[in-house]
Amino acid sequence: MTKSVQTLVKDTERLESRLAEIPPEPGVYFMRDVSDRIIYIGKSRKLRSRVRSYFRDGYNKSERIATMVKQVAEIEFIVTDTEAEALALEANLIKQHQPYFNVLLKDDKKYPYVCITWSEDYPRIFITRKRQLGKEKDKFYGPYTDAGLLREILRISKRIFALRQRPQPLFKDRPCLNYDLGRCPGVCQQLITPEEYRKTVQKVAMVFQGRTQELIDILTQQMEKSAEALNFESAARIRDQIAGLKSLTAQQKVSLPDDTVSRDAIALAADEQLAYIQLFQIRAGQLVGRLAFVADAHAEPGAILQRVLEEHYQTADSVEIPIEILVQHELPEAEILADVLTQRKGRKVTILAPQRQTKAELIEMVERNAQYELQRMQKLGDRNQQAMQDLAAIVDLPDLPHRIEGYDISHIQGSNAVASQVVFIDGLPAKQYYRHYKIKNPTVTAGHSDDFASLAEVIQRRFRKYIEDPQLQRSGNPDWPDLVMIDGGKGQLSSVVAILQEMNLLEDLRVVSLAKRREEIFLPGESLPLETDAEQPGVQLLRRLRDEAHRFAVSFHRQQRSDKLKRSRLDEIPGLGHHRQKLLLGHFRSVDYIRQATPAQLAEVPSIGPRLAQEIYNYFHP
Repeated sequence: MTKSVQTLVKDTERLESRLAEIPPEPGVYFMRDVSDRIIYIGKSRKLRSRVRSYFRDGYNKSERIATMVKQVAEIEFIVTDTEAEALALEANLIKQHQPYFNVLLKDDKKYPYVCITWSEDYPRIFITRKRQLGKEKDKFYGPYTDAGLLREILRISKRIFALRQRPQPLFKDRPCLNYDLGRCPGVCQQLITPEEYRKTVQKVAMVFQGRTQELIDILTQQMEKSAEALNFESAARIRDQIAGLKSLTAQQKVSLPDDTVSRDAIALAADEQLAYIQLFQIRAGQLVGRLAFVADAHAEPGAILQRVLEEHYQTADSVEIPIEILVQHELPEAEILADVLTQRKGRKVTILAPQRQTKAELIEMVERNAQYELQRMQKLGDRNQQAMQDLAAIVDLPDLPHRIEGYDISHIQGSNAVASQVVFIDGLPAKQYYRHYKIKNPTVTAGHSDDFASLAEVIQRRFRKYIEDPQLQRSGNPDWPDLVMIDGGKGQLSSVVAILQEMNLLEDLRVVSLAKRREEIFLPGESLPLETDAEQPGVQLLRRLRDEAHRFAVSFHRQQRSDKLKRSRLDEIPGLGHHRQKLLLGHFRSVDYIRQATPAQLAEVPSIGPRLAQEIYNYFHP
């Protein structure tokens, strides 16, 4: 009979044996529980002394760490050559394993990033709310707290420097008006070399690195050289660039005794669940960036700040690392982080928890901003909670509706009929679960629409997997909605109810409809709507869901209609199927360019041979 594994605190002999095997070198250690799950990952410059300290009686452990130690059944370690390697390895392993007792940063998509695609010959600059570390060379800056200000900075940067203004070329064989106005260097026609364009993008990157003053100094030198060389047009252009950059930082002065020191200041505010962290970037006495992070709040404040700083500086360039970091709480491993940053920076980096005078006042200001963000999110959470409670009471749900799905149909007199499925999780849009459907019903054609049949088709396609797989559990399944809302009145709801009855799912699925005219809620089998107020929180939540379903359906319908219009003339060419039409449009961008192309140019497209190319040419040139 196999002996069950005990925790180390209950098996002191095995504990001492395991601790003796750990070397006094830098590295990363793993704590595993009796189920062999990794519950904690840490780093240390001396593995043996750090791991041993967890099991020492006199060691001052937090309640969270004390709870974790009682669950440890095995300890593993990886030795590294340097502390910097240990820090980087720990960060990667935490992302991979997501241990319960580590500080885990939340992917809060309300905070945007700026991405520069250095992996491309002509890098793009754009704002995104998803930090996807796909290509190693691409660089993300942020997350920024003020999306409006960020868009304004990017807009001004595109006005100051000649950058690509459009994601796709407007014309195939010539640049657009932006080139003539001097706003774009003609990237679409490669009128500027990749090397020269990357130099321009690097100047914009300096703005997001907090190096605006350094960039102004460089441009000032270039302006003076152009003036000395009597190149007054170039000097005037650089002068305008300098003026635009100064306007970006005109109102961001921060009062500190030494304006030459680059500083970051970090503080947090937390409730029982989440910690909201603010990081102020101060360069040459100016506030050049205000970043935001969200983390689980079950750890000590210092450990949370440590994790955020390690994550933030892991991908930062050396020029982005300040020489002084002000922290609200003492970091548990400040020395390791300071040493690693010092090596990367090439000069000493100090981490300080100020207690008095101006630097302490700066930390208080950062903490105050974090507190405001916490209060704002608490109010938002309270409103969502109130709306879900009200909605649960309205439609008589046993629990709060965690997952709500909304459905809508969009078409023009039956043509290009499509449907949307949108999902709200805890009262907020969860766009990763959005779906759209093309209506396949052969009776729904141009001039003949049938919303009832279309909704029935979509609901059947959405939930048929629960019929095809009887073992698929409905209760507790995160994919199973607590409430389904149909956009429409009694007729739309009746068609959905009929198909759910046919699928034997109506008893397990709560479904309602919301009519547009008076915002009336209908329940299955009821001829009259519920007595509700259009402005009460639960009805407003359904209205937000309905409006989002309508928006998503309309946008997909427009896309389908646009694609059909593009292909309408190409459909008349014999031998040119849907796949080849897509290849042609992807190559030439529009039917107009296809019409202007020669047979040789048409034949360059994959799957379009000389014979079909000639037929396409003959069609447009009878």
